[in-house]
Formats: sequence, structure tokens, C-alpha cells
Amino acid sequence: MPVLEREQSTNPGDNNGLPKLPVPDLQQTLNMYLKSMKHLVPEERYRRTQAIVEEFGAPAGVGEMLQHKLQQRRESQANWVYDYWIEDMYLNNRLALPVNSSPVMVLPNQNFNTDGDAIRFAAHLISGVLEYKTLLETRALPVDCARGQLAGTPLCMEQYSKLFTSYRLPGPRKDTLVAQKSSVMPEPEHIIVACKNQFFVLDVVINFRRLNEKDLYTQLEKIRKMADSEEEHFPPIGLLTSDGRTEWAEARNILIKDSTNRDSLDMIERCLCLVCLNEPSGLQLTDTNRALLMLHGGGIERHGGNRWYDKPMQFDIGSDGCCGVICEHSPFEGIVLVQCTEYLLKYMSGSPSKLVRAASVSELPAPRRLRWKCSPEIQALLAASADKLHRLVDNLDMNVFKFTKYGKDFIKKLKMSPDAYIQVALQCTYYRCHRRAVSTYESASIRRFQEGRVDNIRSATFEALVFGKAMSDGEPTFSDDEKMEMLKDAINAQMNYTLLAITGMAIDNHLLGLKGMAKEMNMDPPDIFTDETYTISNQFILSTSQVPTTVDMFCCYGPVAPNGYGVCYNPQSDAILFCVSSFNDSDQTCSNTFVKHLEECLLEMESLCSKNSDGASNGSNEGSGK
Repeated sequence: MPVLEREQSTNPGDNNGLPKLPVPDLQQTLNMYLKSMKHLVPEERYRRTQAIVEEFGAPAGVGEMLQHKLQQRRESQANWVYDYWIEDMYLNNRLALPVNSSPVMVLPNQNFNTDGDAIRFAAHLISGVLEYKTLLETRALPVDCARGQLAGTPLCMEQYSKLFTSYRLPGPRKDTLVAQKSSVMPEPEHIIVACKNQFFVLDVVINFRRLNEKDLYTQLEKIRKMADSEEEHFPPIGLLTSDGRTEWAEARNILIKDSTNRDSLDMIERCLCLVCLNEPSGLQLTDTNRALLMLHGGGIERHGGNRWYDKPMQFDIGSDGCCGVICEHSPFEGIVLVQCTEYLLKYMSGSPSKLVRAASVSELPAPRRLRWKCSPEIQALLAASADKLHRLVDNLDMNVFKFTKYGKDFIKKLKMSPDAYIQVALQCTYYRCHRRAVSTYESASIRRFQEGRVDNIRSATFEALVFGKAMSDGEPTFSDDEKMEMLKDAINAQMNYTLLAITGMAIDNHLLGLKGMAKEMNMDPPDIFTDETYTISNQFILSTSQVPTTVDMFCCYGPVAPNGYGVCYNPQSDAILFCVSSFNDSDQTCSNTFVKHLEECLLEMESLCSKNSDGASNGSNEGSGK
């Protein structure tokens, strides 16, 4: 994910003047599709696919008819692919949100000496959230502008509006992304605080006045004492949100039969965000363990029930200093999470805690504990959810690895794109592990267009495969000069596809739109979409994202395929941080082995480039400008 949209202009945040996403040329997409898959499937299968694609794209054929319908759709909608894309990427997905869908941001480890320090940190953070929310509401947030290729282009800001106003509602077959609408008389704003698997309503506006930091601290202290009380303790209902989406939808339908549960659900679904106060985990707080704790909470034995995964923003604060942000991904991309989180950390470091100076609201009402009526059926579902989360915890294999031999500055000195270089290194690594290339996903921002989200950079290019083979199989066969030419070719192929993706000309969204249009017209799926090659093309064994940060934090997520890897990377000036995930129950993957070969490839590429540094001639763009 070349998430490079850090530069900002000072224009107000709206979409006025942004162009609509184009519909790519049909034949161009079909040709690129064939080219991207030729080296990923056996020759006989490829020939069958080639015939199917030619029939689909024939003059006056099905493809041209669907293409025409897409062009009409573009005229009538702000973004012709958005609805197809969000359903396919998120809402139709039945897998549990933790690990499978929700990325996390791991914050710098905090040095809390007392429980009060953690509460103070939470109060300060909530103050920052309220400041940021004010910026959003007053449209005072600067407009993001692209960096990297096509630098300076203004980007769509629509995703930011969903940070604190949306909710992913589970459904039996498809979820719904619910956006809260403003009203003439808005209800009092509130945050939900989770503590010891209990949920509390923290009003942040009382008597038309926003609570200051001292008031927030006082209320959070009350919540902690209420959570300690054994007089009224409810089961860990939050566990249900960690289950598969269909299972959670069914459990929610049972819950809402009772009015008490309906009221509690309503308060959670309409809150600004969650703040989850956690007990010490008991684990050594390495980067890898902190990443694991953010991704799944450690199961019911630790913090797995002290969350509500349907809400876009959950701030996880451990009294042992392990802190982070859990993100429900459907409303916005990783860069929005990064920008918001960086604002909060800079707010907290730049504005001293105001616990002493500020005047407080007198007679603060006590925060309200949310109550639940749990039938034996719900108790059984909670036990099943806990068991599935436990298995997910045991299954996740994570390695957070900081490569310190060099960073993006070295790559730029070679006049190469750091993102393209790293992507080629990942392709080389996968080949070295598995002796083959696989469909790879690297998200590319299409926020240059109205309501733009992402398309896919297909990083598993033929050129990258040639380079990977040469570096892994062909030591005696190829000279360093020949390998250097192969590296240049692979980087150029990556950069060329990146440019197509960020300008709306990649193939994945286009093919998805053609498929969605056929379904909308109640047609039988065209053969191109039932062909095994298309299925393989969408099984992203290697799922990658670049998520750069300017402060000391990092992003990570799980694999999107049972036999795949998730690789999130953060290029820094003199280092590159990688978060590599896979599943233990796959005998094909191992995160430690992947990291071992990744380090080898990066070192060998450095050695190769250092010998041939005067021959490097690629542009020093940092990536896709995402």
C-alpha cells in the first residue's frame, strides 16, 4: 500500500472539482489481465482463459455491452465502482473482523507507573479526539495531497467524515455500513469505555459544555471503580463482535428481543468511539507481542472481550503501557487512521495535561453502565465465540522485524522508488520461500477521484519473477550486470503498473465492475468470472501495504488467505519496519522463514546495487502517491 499522501494543502475538505473515476478501456483491461496471469497459472489453463477472454471481449459481445452499461453508470454516480467495491471487499465478507479484516496501529510503549497514569493518558487522548472531531466538523482539516508519482494532486477527504460517525452493522448475508446523519437537535455526544469486559457510557458533553480533561479523568476513575464492583457484573458481550459476521448477526437478533439489550446496543452503535482500558497482559511487551495483543486482544483470557469490533475507532490502553488503535476498515483506508492517530500523539506531546488548571463541571453525573439480559442461548453463543477467538489467537503467526542495514534514503540515492524496490524484494522473498509467484495485492489510492478508495497494484509481475529466479536459482548463470538489468526491469514494471492504478486504469476494479453489472442485470455470470484463473487471480496469497508514519508507531494486519502472508511495511530513512503475518495451521507458510529470506534478499539487493550504483536510472518516486 504506497500510502504516500502526507503533504497537505490548506483548502477546505470537500470533493468539489475532483474528477470522477474513469472507466478504463475494455481491451486494455483484458490484455493486462492476461499478461498479469500468464506466469501465475499452468500453460494449458492459460490457453483456456485466453479463449474465454477473447470471447468476452469480442466486438458486439457481452463485454462491450457491460462496458457500455458501466459508462452509463459513471454518468449517474459519483463513483461507479464504490458500491461494488465496498460489498466485495468488506460487507459480503463473512470472516471475523479481528485478524482477518481489522488493521491495528501499535503506539509507542508508554511508561505508566500507576493505574492513574493510564487513566490520565486516556483522558488526554479523549481530549485530543474531541479536538480532532471539531476540526472535522468545521472542515478545518487541511486537504491531503499526493506524494510520489503525480505529487501535489489534491485527494478526496470524504473518508475522514466517517471516523466517528459510522458503524458496521452485521447482517446474515451482508453487513451494512451505517452512517449517522446530523440532526437539528443532536443528542448528547458520548464515548463508550470498556473496562473489565463491562461497557460504560461516558458523556463528553454535559449541559451543552464539552468536558475538560480533569472532568474526563474524574469520570474515567469512576468507571474503573464501577468495573471493579462485583455487585453488578455482566458477561463479556463484546466477544460476540469477534465472531464471524453471520454468527454475530444471528446473536444480535436474539439480543435485541429484549429492550435492555436494545438500549445498550443503541448506545454503542451511536457512540463516537471506544476507549478500552485493559489490565496488564503479563506478556513481555516486544513489538511482536504488542502487535498480537492489538490484533486479537489475547482472547478471553486477556482483553479479547473488552472490545467492540464493529466500531471504526477503538483506542486500546493497557495499564502496562501497551497501547494502540483498532480500526474497522470498511469506512476508511489506513492513511486516515495514520493521520488521525498522528494528530492525537502530536496533540498529547505538544499540549501538556490540563488536569490541574481547568475548571470542572460541578456535580458530574456518574457514567452509566450498560446492562445486558443474557438468556442461556446467548450464554452458549458467548462460549462459542470465546472458543473461536481462542483458536484465532493460537493460529496467528506474527513477526515484527526491523531491517536496519539501510532504509529509503539508500534506495533514493540509487534513483529508485523505495516502494517499488521493496515490492520487488517481497516478490523475490516469496519466490525464495516457495519457488513460484502468486497473486499479490498492493493497495493503491484512487483518492484523486470523487469518493475514491483503492485499486490493486498487481506486484507479481513477470519481470519480478525473472529477477527472483535469477537471485535465487541462477547464481552461476547470470552476471551482476544482467541481474541489475533484471532489477531495473522489475522496478520499472512495478512503477508503470502503479501509475496505471493511481490514475484509475488498473484492472481489478474494472473487472469487478463488469462482474457487478452482469449481476445487477440478472445475467448468468459470464465465463470470464467463473473461470478458475479469475478465482486464482483474486486469491491474494501475498497481501501487502505500505503504511509510513512520521512518529514512532506501526500498522499491522493478518493474512487474507489461509495459506497466505500479510506484509505491512513502514519505510524509514535508515531502516524498514516489516510486520509479517501468517497462520500456524498452514503447512505452507511460516512468518519467521519469510523474514529470514526477506533479510537475505534485501542484503543481496543492496550488494548488487552497490556494485552497479552508477547504472541505476529509475526515478526516485516514493510510490503510488497513495
